[in-house]
Amino acid sequence: MSRAADPTAGTDKAEILRLAEEHLCPDRVRFMRAAGMELVIGRREGYRIWDLAGKELLDLHLNGGVYNLGHRNPEVGQALVAALATLDIGNHHFPSTERALLAEQLVRTAPGMKYAVFAVGGGEAVDLALKSARRATGRSRIVSVTGSYHGHTGLALAAGDVAAAGSFGSARPDEITQVAFNDADGLAAELDHGDVAAVILETVPATSGFPVPASGYLPEVQRLCRSSGTLYIADEVQTGLGRTGSLWAVTGFGVVPDILVTAKGLSGGLYPIAATLLSPAAGEWLESDGWSHISTFGGSEIGCRVAATVLARTEELLVGGSIQALIDRWRDGLAELRRRHPQWLVEVRQTGLVIGLRFAHEAGGMIMTRLLYDEGVWAMFAGFDRSVLQVKPGLLLTAAETAEALSALDRACSRAASL
Repeated sequence: MSRAADPTAGTDKAEILRLAEEHLCPDRVRFMRAAGMELVIGRREGYRIWDLAGKELLDLHLNGGVYNLGHRNPEVGQALVAALATLDIGNHHFPSTERALLAEQLVRTAPGMKYAVFAVGGGEAVDLALKSARRATGRSRIVSVTGSYHGHTGLALAAGDVAAAGSFGSARPDEITQVAFNDADGLAAELDHGDVAAVILETVPATSGFPVPASGYLPEVQRLCRSSGTLYIADEVQTGLGRTGSLWAVTGFGVVPDILVTAKGLSGGLYPIAATLLSPAAGEWLESDGWSHISTFGGSEIGCRVAATVLARTEELLVGGSIQALIDRWRDGLAELRRRHPQWLVEVRQTGLVIGLRFAHEAGGMIMTRLLYDEGVWAMFAGFDRSVLQVKPGLLLTAAETAEALSALDRACSRAASL
């Protein structure tokens, strides 16, 4: 393949790994080398990625859902190219056609929301959500979930996993309290103090391995928040944009949060953008103090054009029923996989296309990541529960690609059981 067709063609993989280990991410390079997965992505298209050395992989990780519509989706790419003909990032001090249209498009899809504030990534958007809740309530304490992940910026990191926050000195036990996921009683006890500004929840916690919300849990979270004057923040960075069978996962659970955060897939994998959607109460500060939060690159006009295309395409897929058909295909396939490997695959956690597979070994997810790599599939273990493998099928994954992925999972389970 020519370099024109693939700009990475001819790039020396060993040299890239050396440079990355020396200047970029030394610990990650060494970890992946020890695991036998020295992946340096070169060409990418649809749900396929190719290593610089030529190894082809079916991508079931999607960088946390960034590539919901596939790598280099043609429709999204065309929107980006067209935007570049007339737009740049714009100026955050002024109204903008692109930002205004995308804001209206987003709040239209999310019941209870009135405002959209744009950011570059999910962590920045979560920070703004927490700041808005504190401002709206006049309170400072935040309640989050044990083993949660909300990003690596200041408040977002502090609200996530304690060990991860502590590694950067960001843990704030006086301001951030954590309770277990699905523990409504524990949450109620914290809210009884009357000093909590916000409860922030990933609708289905990703890095903990996608545990499924218990029946009635999220409606009870909403009820408890309403009764205590606390704002409910739904972190939909990984579960939003059609991944659960509705545009926003909270909709499928019958709840309306006060704030909703979206990122990752909103970018189409082509231009960074995130958004914090605010209810009238949560976003009241925008009416009186519009310069209290600014982000120079948040809501780049080019990014807004890309995000508008992503949002429109995702809604089309939901209306057309193809996402539900894909969900059903995976549900049937995983049920068969569980039947064939009951001693190894001990739990299937599926909320639409948000899937966690728990195995009968404390490092089962890591084992499966390595075995699937050998099978030509890329899927990542859950960072906070390495017995679980995260499986994130793309919204446009074909029936043939689904069958390919399930066959690879079957072979990997057979190999794991014999280890």
